Formats: sequence, C-alpha cells, structure tokens
Amino acid sequence: MNQVTQTPKGSPLLDHCPETLPAAWYYDADHHALELKRIWARQWVHVGRVKDLPAMTLRRIEVAGENLMLVKDQAGQVSCFHNVCRHRGSEICLAHEQKLKTKLITCPYHAWSYDLAGKLVRTPFVSETADFDKAYYGLIPVHVKLWNGLIFVCLAYDPPAFEKAPDLGASVLDNWPMEDLVSGHRLVKEMACNWKIFWENYNECLHCPGIHPELCEMVPIYGKGYMAANEAPDWTPEQGASGTELKAGAKSWTMNGLPCGPEFPKLTAEEREKGQTFVTLYPTCYIVAHVDYVRIVTLRPLGPERTELCAEWLFPEETLKMPGFDPVQVTDFATMVMMQDGAACEMNQKGLKSSAFKGGRLMPQEFDVHGFQNWVRRQVA
Repeated sequence: MNQVTQTPKGSPLLDHCPETLPAAWYYDADHHALELKRIWARQWVHVGRVKDLPAMTLRRIEVAGENLMLVKDQAGQVSCFHNVCRHRGSEICLAHEQKLKTKLITCPYHAWSYDLAGKLVRTPFVSETADFDKAYYGLIPVHVKLWNGLIFVCLAYDPPAFEKAPDLGASVLDNWPMEDLVSGHRLVKEMACNWKIFWENYNECLHCPGIHPELCEMVPIYGKGYMAANEAPDWTPEQGASGTELKAGAKSWTMNGLPCGPEFPKLTAEEREKGQTFVTLYPTCYIVAHVDYVRIVTLRPLGPERTELCAEWLFPEETLKMPGFDPVQVTDFATMVMMQDGAACEMNQKGLKSSAFKGGRLMPQEFDVHGFQNWVRRQVA
C-alpha cells in the first residue's frame, strides 16, 4: 500500500482524496448545454492552421453550436464572422469551403455583399431610407488569434487573454518552426465519451501500465504509473523532479524511437533530451512537439457522450520529400496510443451511466485531474 502521511515539499501530490465531478455532468444534456455556453463559447478554440486555409477562401466551421465562417484575404489576413446575413438572417457560406471570386462576401439569398473585413457595401435591388445606415449592419465578428501558425477563435464579447491559454506559456514553441511545417497525416475519430473524460485520462498516468504497454516501454517512468519522478510516494527533493525522458537510444515518438528525418536545428539541449514537449490549451487541444515533427490533437464536443478527436502530424517539407518516406510509419505509434486512450475513455463513460454511481474520489497522484476538474467547476459556476 502506497500511503502518504505527509507530502514532501516540491511534490505535486494531493494531501487528501477529493471528490470527483458529479457523474451526471458527463451525460446530462442540460449540463452539457451549460458547458457549451460557459466553457466552449468563452474560451479560445482551435479551428485550423493558417497554412491550410487558402487565400480568398471562406470556410464554414462550428464552435459551441454556433455556425461560423473563416475568411482569408489575399494578403493572408484571417477573420471570423457568424455565418449569418444581416438582412433577414440567411446563411451565407453553404459549403464547407468555397473560393471567393471577388473581394466580396455575398449572401446567396438576396445578394447583400460585405467586404472581407465584414463591412456591408452593397444592398442590390432595394430602396434605402434615411433610417438605414450600412455602417451598423456589417457581419458580426468573432475574435481571432493566430499563434504558431494555428487559428483560434473565441465567441466571447470580452475574451480571456490568449497568453494564458497555453499551460507552458505563449513562447514555449518558439524553437520549433511551427508556421513552416506541412501536414503529412490526419486522423479523425469519434469517441463515445464526454469531452471531459478525455482530458482527465490525459492528465494522469495511473492507467498507463495497464492501457499503454508500448508507451511505457518508450517512456519508462510511465510504467510506474507516474508522469514525473516527484509523483512517487517516497520521493524526496534530492532526487529531482524529472524522469520523463525516452528510453535509452530513443529520440522521438516513432515505432523504432529514431527521428524520421532531420531534427529541428534551434532546439535546446534540454528540449532534445526530453524528446517530447506537451503543451495544453483547455478545452480545445494539446500539442506534442518532438525533435523531428509535431502532433496537434484537437477535441470537439458533439454531444454529452460524443467527442470528435482530430490528430494532425506536421513535418518539415524536406522530410516529406525524402525518398521512400511514409508518414504512416511515423504516425503508427501515437495512433496506437490514442486508440488505446479512446477505448479507455469509452469504458469510463459506460461505467458513469450506472444508477449506483453518483461520483468518485481522486487519489493523490491525480492532482492534474483535480486541477482540471476545478477549472471546469470555476467555468460553469
């Protein structure tokens, strides 16, 4: 029995076993609707990459149940608007993506037209009276933030400071050439679980020995059920808090542990030694930066018990052009891990539906799960 009587200074372990969120928060439709309004509609949400949105293009997206459209002008400026005409409320962008033939966004219903900044410029076929001012009837904007080549939007009137969104700080990926990387592989999976379950699974490694044998071999400390050395009950500050390095001889998350191509030249010695840098942005995505490629995993809630996971692998263009290079040989490892996580999350979701289970308790090593659950409580309060 791993009993902790007193948490050592510097240890992240909880000094108590707090209650979990109520079980109903993972399947109740009314509560799910509340989370969409108070979390997903108020936080920054990842919706794509600048590089993958062609110039002079409209792209239809959905965030927190809202129908939106991204637009990129000829100069590369990205904007976002609600996908609704200010005339009588018609949808404007009908397809997932449509090429703009002019520098105007035109409603297909009555041809009201807006410039690419959202200003209303044309109302054909109608008479305008003195009480109508075009200046007040532009497209309804949505806040946009571009970070490391990624596009984030926020529906809130007064959005939170984006600099606080990445858990490791806005400069954490400065040594990776994020904007220049090219998408080499994409995986989309629908999971039969609530979105919070995925984040809770992500935030602990107690499940790793039983769920991820291959990952535990790649990152040895995971085999002990810990994410870092200071999670051990008998840890002391003299031992240090690291221990997340890859196994001997491995440098990246590939099936053989070897880099799939040239390593990024500007990484620090510490970044190379770690072999993996996880960056988390609640509630929308996490990024795993390796020495040779980067993976972005994005979540989208589809319902109280359905979540879409999209994983995208980004490589230097020179890596993709290497003779005989096959991205799947690289992506197989992380895909295997994510499929194992998905199955575990679905198993967790099924158990939460038991009428006998109202809530559980967290153990000291689940401090990050506790932190996430408290974050959820603050948002919905």
